Amino acid sequence: MTDADAAPCSVGVVVVAAGSGSRLGAGRPKAFVRLRDRPLLAYAVATVARLPHVVSLVVVAPEGHADPLDRADPLWAGITLPEGAVVVAGGAERTDSVAAGLAAIDPGCDVVLVHDAARCLTPLGVFERVVAALQGGATGAVPGLPLVDTVKTVDAQGRITGTPDRALLRAVQTPQGFEREALLTAYGSGLQATDDAALVERCGHPVVVVEGDPLAFKVTTPDDLARAELLLDRTATLRA
Repeated sequence: MTDADAAPCSVGVVVVAAGSGSRLGAGRPKAFVRLRDRPLLAYAVATVARLPHVVSLVVVAPEGHADPLDRADPLWAGITLPEGAVVVAGGAERTDSVAAGLAAIDPGCDVVLVHDAARCLTPLGVFERVVAALQGGATGAVPGLPLVDTVKTVDAQGRITGTPDRALLRAVQTPQGFEREALLTAYGSGLQATDDAALVERCGHPVVVVEGDPLAFKVTTPDDLARAELLLDRTATLRA
């Protein structure tokens, strides 16, 4: 039987939306900053809702803002969650927030994707490539882009210690997808990391890189938000 003949994976998705967004300087958690007339989180959730075979969606929100039905909380205005979606409160670090999301994922999921809400314009095709890699037998898969700049390693004094071959380097994005049990084991290890793949790698599981997309950039600064607005305008023009 070929990979194409295999039964589809049942997919769980954790959307991480608990970051403070201090560098964005918008006075509210980053995932709830508005891009045009909707929060960043709304765009991310809308894309996840179009992904086939999703049986469980968990949104990890900031502490104190984990009730989307609270009409007194203006952060949730403009966000429509798919039926059955669950919202949980995040923790102090990203690792803590993802762990909280994993605890709420349907245990029947074969694979779990972890996605940063701040990568709000990530195309559906990126999600599909990650799922396809897992469907094909990968334990973990992350989207990535080749680097265009030369990269240097430096010491504590800023002196250059090496020049890695950029052909072997990738800038990774989200969603990052994994077999559910492998991801649970990684998060039960007590380690901390800046992305999920690093935890899974440290537990001895191979992770592959699939093609990312420039649109999957992370909105972190006001310049990033302005860039996202321009890209929305350009997309609307192309569709007109």
